[in-house]
Amino acid sequence: MIPEKIPLLAAMELPNHKAGPLTARCVEIASKLPPASGGVPEELHYYSSPGRTELGGNHTDHNKGSVLAAAVDLDMIAVVRPRNDTQVTLTSEGYAPLSLDIADTAPRKEEQGSPASIIRGIAGWLLRKGTTPPKGFDVAVESEVPAGSGLSSSAAFELLMAAMFDDLGNYGFSPVEWAAAGQFAENNYFGKPCGLMDQIACAVGGIVSIDFGRSEKPDINTVNYDFSAHGMVLAIVDTGSNHEDLTEEYAAIPLEMKSVAALFGAKTLDRVTKDELLERTSEIRARCGDRAFLRAWHFVHETRRPEQMREALARNDMATYLSLVRESGRSSWMYLQNIHAGDPRRQSLAVALAISEAILGEGGAWRVHGGGFAGTIQAYIPEAKFDEYLERMEAVFGKGSVRRLNIRPYGVCRISMH
Repeated sequence: MIPEKIPLLAAMELPNHKAGPLTARCVEIASKLPPASGGVPEELHYYSSPGRTELGGNHTDHNKGSVLAAAVDLDMIAVVRPRNDTQVTLTSEGYAPLSLDIADTAPRKEEQGSPASIIRGIAGWLLRKGTTPPKGFDVAVESEVPAGSGLSSSAAFELLMAAMFDDLGNYGFSPVEWAAAGQFAENNYFGKPCGLMDQIACAVGGIVSIDFGRSEKPDINTVNYDFSAHGMVLAIVDTGSNHEDLTEEYAAIPLEMKSVAALFGAKTLDRVTKDELLERTSEIRARCGDRAFLRAWHFVHETRRPEQMREALARNDMATYLSLVRESGRSSWMYLQNIHAGDPRRQSLAVALAISEAILGEGGAWRVHGGGFAGTIQAYIPEAKFDEYLERMEAVFGKGSVRRLNIRPYGVCRISMH
């Protein structure tokens, strides 16, 4: 089921949280709030937003392709206290405290790449929808979604902020509408030309199959599947590299894909077929470059895999599913070419993929996770092999580099402590 409103859940309902520890966590986060401004009652609101993992459809969403993604049990928690003015203050570990006035929704160059740009961008999205932002608030955030992990801490933060705006402004927009708000803020204020997959996965929860063929209203279907119940561990491996200074690398992928689409009179590659690419290979190479051709080749094959993966899960055909995951990984490495950037002597993702193949064989699967170039790979590991996999990967990439993931059935939500 696709939720029509951001749900309100009791603390004990949240997956992988026991009510006691979650309550204690929220009390600790609330202690980070600044002193209340004059005349404001001590009214606290609580929110949770999950990270996400991409299961299939690597770099297809921005060209109106298909993806398979899932919310995970690592989340961000926020505690919010409303204000009587239009100021927003944010306290978050790892960032300097910030304050901004959301009555001013003009993008600011100096805020690009910062949390302030997301908050201001969502306020700007509300104005575009014909409504005004709510009054301000003080918010303290604590995250279990590691930055640079490929679990989309940015989308988790965007949906967390969206939940606050929705609640405090009593707008009643759907989670999918708020996902579009997050993308708008990231594209136009934060300065990153992302697609919409991350935000929808964080908004809806569970496993979601998304067809972006109609970008104004993506076709979203939920998939009910528990990998752990079928003896398979879903994990990511942090290879120690990070995503800093890679915005241009990410931006080049949709731009090169769209340059190929333009030769066919289309805006995006969803209108182009494999046979058409073959017929005009020489022209594409001459006018767009070899890498653009290879990335288009990746797209026309990769965009078909999410639906095939969804069907395999529906019939509990794990062998076919894992084979499709491996195909996705090979295509990203060979054609999309998002496994490394910069110094060719440093290719941590490629090393992690090679070791994973040696350990897992056809009994598992491995692929780049998320945007690529740095950060993490994704692996499916038979439970019986997990200890061996953990030991070998941690020997190369360090203690704690392998992280189990569980699918979270809920997306962004409000939390009731009562």
